[in-house]
This record gives sequence, structure tokens and C-alpha cells, in this order.
Amino acid sequence: MKTQEIVKKYIEQHQLLHPEGRYLVAVSGGADSVCLLILLQRLGYHVEAVHCNFHLRGDESNRDEDFVKQLCKDNNIILHLTHFYTTEYANIHKVSIEMAARELRYRYFEQLRCDLGYQDVCVAHHSDDNVETVLMNLLRGTGIRGLQGIQPRNGHIVRPLLCISRTDIEAWLAAHQASYITDSTNLKDDILRNHLRLNIIPMLRQMVPAASQNISATIRRMSEALKVYDAATTDALQQLGAHKGVVDIAQLSHEPSPESLLFEWLSPCGFNGITNENITQHLDNPQSGRLWSSDTHDVCIHRGQLLLCLRHSVLPTLRVPEPGTYVYTEEQKYRFSIVDEWAISRHSHTATLDADAVQFPLTIRPVQEGDRFTPYGMKGSKLVSDFLTDRHVSVIEKRRQLVVVDAEDHIVWLVGHRPDAHFCITDDTKKALVIQRC
Repeated sequence: MKTQEIVKKYIEQHQLLHPEGRYLVAVSGGADSVCLLILLQRLGYHVEAVHCNFHLRGDESNRDEDFVKQLCKDNNIILHLTHFYTTEYANIHKVSIEMAARELRYRYFEQLRCDLGYQDVCVAHHSDDNVETVLMNLLRGTGIRGLQGIQPRNGHIVRPLLCISRTDIEAWLAAHQASYITDSTNLKDDILRNHLRLNIIPMLRQMVPAASQNISATIRRMSEALKVYDAATTDALQQLGAHKGVVDIAQLSHEPSPESLLFEWLSPCGFNGITNENITQHLDNPQSGRLWSSDTHDVCIHRGQLLLCLRHSVLPTLRVPEPGTYVYTEEQKYRFSIVDEWAISRHSHTATLDADAVQFPLTIRPVQEGDRFTPYGMKGSKLVSDFLTDRHVSVIEKRRQLVVVDAEDHIVWLVGHRPDAHFCITDDTKKALVIQRC
């Protein structure tokens, strides 16, 4: 089957482009992007070109720009052109030149797509790029998804040439007498991808002539197998109740692969493979209190369960100078009222105290290490941390625990649990201070 027909069939199979759609094509001037631009035009799609001059290779960068301008003029294709000062961007944002160029171009592509009302942006990755990507993922350590390589669609980025190789592309260009230019940096093996392309993959082909084709076939099979895997893991996590942030460890341990399920549950929350393995190792001896944290979430073992919750920023300290209603956080508001008549509430979010025993200003703050109080109904003081442990409060909830303290920093109420006995209603109480979380 001819290259053009293979690409046409691939586009239809993956529903990448539509005849009535309008598309941008990223064109560097190299063989891959020139092939993509002209081939899509020949297939009848409405395309416009976009070229980025990154100013990284001096005169060669300007040569590329001039070539793309002439290419679009010769083929009557509209060109969108932009300039980036990539080195400066990389220095400011403390990223590599490669990452800087990637961030700049894809941000520009998306902005241009939205401004012009185009459907998608087409980029010229081909099957050899996919082989390189999978090998890079293997070398760096990857999960199952890394073995499926580059996908034909990622949001509004589409890759119609993943079904053909670099050899196919060069043959198609030669047959259509289309010229292209070569980026000199692609000929240097100073980065991993280039080293694989120039040295390792040719060596693999010497040992196994069909190495690239075999790896490409494995990528396709892995992509199909992942559909089954995703369906199975989604169903299993649903059955375990993971969507509620709570998983029973005993139930999880009876699954065929607890580690895989943990990875699928926790990796979207920023937990890496090493942490995932560490959590798995503790499933056989699930001691309450163990805690793991990512940048955004906490997960802990508590009474035979794994609890997952979003990490919050450091809880604030709020001064309460007088009775009234105070907003502590977006989710929490507290009302302080002094009343002549009262009924002691048994609700965990309300404390009824002797107003004359409590000295304003009050403060709402997180529990601190060493905090002690005398829980109502108990004799003697107790560390707040020990009290919470006795009540089987998870380590995550402990981090979020609040207290209300008086002007002398004495705890008057462990919010949601117990007031301090020294401030409770007595037979001599004349006025009550009612604190209510609302």
C-alpha cells in the first residue's frame, strides 16, 4: 500500500481529521514536517503552516525560516510565523533548552489554534520517533503507559504520520521531488534521543533487521492491551471504593495485583513508583499512623484502611476579639455568642462554655506539638495528640485538628471533640459562651 494511502487509512481509523475541518501544521522545514504538510494538502485537508524560529542555531535558524516561507509560497499555503528567544526563556524559568523550546511552541500552537478557531494542530512524529520514545521510557524507568509510546491524539495535538517510518517519508518526498532541510543538531549524539537514533537503534537493526518494526508492533499491541487493563482497573477501584478516598486493605490484598491498583489510584495524585512500592510493602502489616505525602495529597494507614485526601496549605491562625461570626477558611465559619439562656448541645460542632471563665480575645488555630487540655468528664490533663489517638483519629485528621484557645493560650475547646473541663458550664454559671461551627 502506498504511503499516502496508509496515512489516509490511519487518519480515518483514529478519526484524527475531518474533511470539513481546518488544521494547523507545525513545519520546521525538515523531512517529516514537509511531508506532513504537503501530504495533508494532497489528501484535500484545509491546512495552514506554523513555523517557530527559536534563534538557537544562528544563520541556520534563519535559513530554516526562509525555506519554510518559500515552501508555503510554492504550495499556496498560508504561513504563521513566530520568533522565540529560547535561551533567555530557559535561563529565566530554569529549564533545559529542549524543554524551553517545547513549552514555547506548544503554548503558541494552542493560542494560535484558539485565536483562529482551528480544530487541531498536526505534528510530524512518525513510527521511528515512537520507537525512540519507548526506548527512552524504558531506560528512564516507566510504567505500563510508557510502553505505548506516543499516541495519535493528545488533546488538540494530532499525529497523522505515526503509521509510517522515516524511510517511508524520505521515499515519499523523493517520489514527489520535494526538498527539505536538515537540522544539524539532529546529527549530534549529545542528547539521549539522538544517541538512540544515531547509534543504538542502528546497532539493534544489525542484530535484528526488523527491530524497529517489531518494537512498533509491540507498541500497537500494548496500546490495545491497555484498553483491557484500564477497564479492569477502573472496575476494581470502583468496587474498592477508591473514588471516595478510602480503600479497605484486606479487600485490596485479595486483588490479583494490589500494587497495580495502588499505582492507578495514587499516581494521578502525584505519588511516584518508589512511594507506591513502599506503600505496597506495608499492606501485610498495616500499622495505623503510617503516612506518605506527595506535593498535593496525603495517604495514610488507619484502622485497616488506606485514606487519601488533598493536602491543604498551612492552616491559618484567626484572632477572635469579641463575640460574632468569623470566617476561618472557605469551608469553615464559626459563630461566638454570649447568651443568658442555654441548653447544652451534644453536637460535636458546638461547645457550650461558662462565659465568665473564658477570657477574650480567643484564637482559632491548629493543634501544636505539646498542646494539653483537661477533657470534660476526665480527671487530669492529657496531651491532645494522645487524646486523638485514643479516639482513633487518623494522622491526616490530626494534621487538620483545630483548637480554640483563650487570651492565655489555654485550650477551651478541642474543635469537634471535647471542651476543657475548666471552662464548662457549672451550677454557678450566669452566662454561656456558645461556639458553633456553621
